[in-house]
Amino acid sequence: MGTSGFPVVVVGAGPVGLAAAAHLTGRGLDALVLEAGARAGVHVREWHAVRLFSRWAEVVDPAAEKLLAPTGWRHPDPDSYPTGQEWAERYLQPLADALDGRVRYGARVVGVARRGRDRVVDAGRDTEPLTVHVETATGEERIATRAVVDASGTWASPNPLGADGLPAIGEKAARDRIAYRVPDLAEPATRARYAGKRVAVAGSGHSALTALVAFADLAREAPGTHVDWLVRRGRVGDTFGGGDADQLPARGALGTRAAAAVEAGHISTVTGFRTAVVEPVGERLVLESLDGRRLRPVDEVVVLTGFRPDLSWLSEVRLDLDPTLQAARELAPLIDPNVHSCGTVYPHGACELTQPEPGVFLVGMKSYGRAPTFLAMTGYEQVRSVAAAIDGDPEAAERVELVLPETGVCGGAGVSDDPDPSAEGGCCGAPAEPVGISLGSRPAGHRHPRGPLAPLHR
Repeated sequence: MGTSGFPVVVVGAGPVGLAAAAHLTGRGLDALVLEAGARAGVHVREWHAVRLFSRWAEVVDPAAEKLLAPTGWRHPDPDSYPTGQEWAERYLQPLADALDGRVRYGARVVGVARRGRDRVVDAGRDTEPLTVHVETATGEERIATRAVVDASGTWASPNPLGADGLPAIGEKAARDRIAYRVPDLAEPATRARYAGKRVAVAGSGHSALTALVAFADLAREAPGTHVDWLVRRGRVGDTFGGGDADQLPARGALGTRAAAAVEAGHISTVTGFRTAVVEPVGERLVLESLDGRRLRPVDEVVVLTGFRPDLSWLSEVRLDLDPTLQAARELAPLIDPNVHSCGTVYPHGACELTQPEPGVFLVGMKSYGRAPTFLAMTGYEQVRSVAAAIDGDPEAAERVELVLPETGVCGGAGVSDDPDPSAEGGCCGAPAEPVGISLGSRPAGHRHPRGPLAPLHR
């Protein structure tokens, strides 16, 4: 039995999921987007006040723009930087509307399997359709599909405070005073929660830097506000990024502002702190590290230690994921922070994202697993290639149609302990230089280990 008569199911109506639907429909394929929330971009809306590093020119997918054109949609100023709210309202929701009924809201995917077969059965895995199990307000249903493009992201699964990847002792009991997102301090109730308080901020990525800048601004207006910044590494090192060397200027500027916030005195930096215990002391919390150090009592804790993929509903399909990052195995060596300290991730697509289960693709942030960085334009290139592969167009799937900016950031070795403190300049001993990747190129000699892409289904 063939599967070409079934739709392609896209999980998630975020930036990459909607772009996937635009590419699929642009090729004449029947796409169905399943979104658990009530509107497009629900996760983006949760960080609505945060401004993107990328310009509007870099966060609008070409196929999506083509789909929007007949609706009278106008591209925002290409050189301006949208907030999450602006991205959702001015692009994602109009794009979902332009997909003309192909987006179903309130549809939560709870499982994917091969029709009539659990993951153990070999027979029929390349001929039987996949089935997507969905929960809605009216009950459960199964949808037969020729392919599943999982663009559900990782936003719903933040990492815990505990340094070993599990919740610290007492963390669950203290959830009412622990936040796992960058607080929107422009919102009155949130501002009141933190104003004049001592706050512990855990994490050293861009979300943590964003929070440090916001709290420093609050401290200047609300006396008594102070942040203990918890960094697992033995020193701050290059946490503040590449500054003027970053080819995403807004990202470089964030690091510069965060460094200035620390210098201003409203933030105390605590390095080498790996949280093991959260202990209530009266109305406050005391954090204790694995080496027994105890911080001064704090009123609130903000945990910004990254995210992880939810793989639970994919348990009955065959996936080949990197054991460390939980990313697509062929993608993992390109993004592993334990290996890479600087340089770009070259544009990639179906070659790197193909799974042993025919027709199943993890794309967007979820394809990166626990790796900490991702650009929207990378996801757009992924789904352009994946749509071509599903359509049986291997030449287009293997072609690269994207040039990425160099990060300009040297990220360290990906370990908790200090790198060589005597090293100077960039991570290679010299200032980082921009690296361009030409259209249509991958690194010389790159071959996908499974060979050339073939049509997914008979």
